[in-house]
Amino acid sequence: MEPGPSVIRRSATLLRLLAAQEPEGATTTHLAQAADVPRPTAHRLLSALQEEGLVERDNSTGAWHLGPECFLLGAAATTRHDITPVARQIVLKVARETGESAFFSVRRGDETVCVLREDGSFPIRSHVLHEGIRFPLGVASAGLALLAFLPDSQREAYLARADLVAAYGEQHSAEALRERVAATRKLGFAVNPGLIVVGSWGLGAAVFDAHGQPYGALSITGIEARIAPPRQLELGRLLLEAAHTLTAKAGDQASPG
Repeated sequence: MEPGPSVIRRSATLLRLLAAQEPEGATTTHLAQAADVPRPTAHRLLSALQEEGLVERDNSTGAWHLGPECFLLGAAATTRHDITPVARQIVLKVARETGESAFFSVRRGDETVCVLREDGSFPIRSHVLHEGIRFPLGVASAGLALLAFLPDSQREAYLARADLVAAYGEQHSAEALRERVAATRKLGFAVNPGLIVVGSWGLGAAVFDAHGQPYGALSITGIEARIAPPRQLELGRLLLEAAHTLTAKAGDQASPG
């Protein structure tokens, strides 16, 4: 029998993987491979989570989805952790002013999690990002923006332990990321020139907490013709202004009233 902490850790991993796959869901085989656990173990854990209402299974497709209990737990947690009401207004404003898809992502450990998406008026949209999807720090413009403005010691520790090349290619080696970090710090915002999906570009700007630490990022995505220079600088400045506004609001919320 598996020890308790291992069961909890693996169950949490499966829930996070499922969150990144919504609304399509994922099969037992896919989840087992992504979580690096044997398929029977994944099925046993998913079945136990299903009994608790944390996941549910579509019998017609065999795909697993997050269950209703996840929604109820999330709703209960919003009183302490919800930053989306303020962020949503700013993300919507960015989408309207740029015409592109706009996002807000937050840092969770070594990853970014997209928590908000608003589509702009331009009819061609990128579907690289959606609410719930996770990427390692340094991947996608939001993750690069966050990585760039971490304290040097934290960033170097992350680059020493992260291995992104296998999943994302040589452009995500530690050396390549250091170069893009330097460019991001010089510009003030991050640029992803189609490194995840060819032709889908992104810009990201870090959002800081009351202690000056980056905890989230605003970003936009679009086709290369709309994100590349010369429009890139204009979009980057707009995104930085929006990120500064959200940073100030975060500081106001943290201050005693």
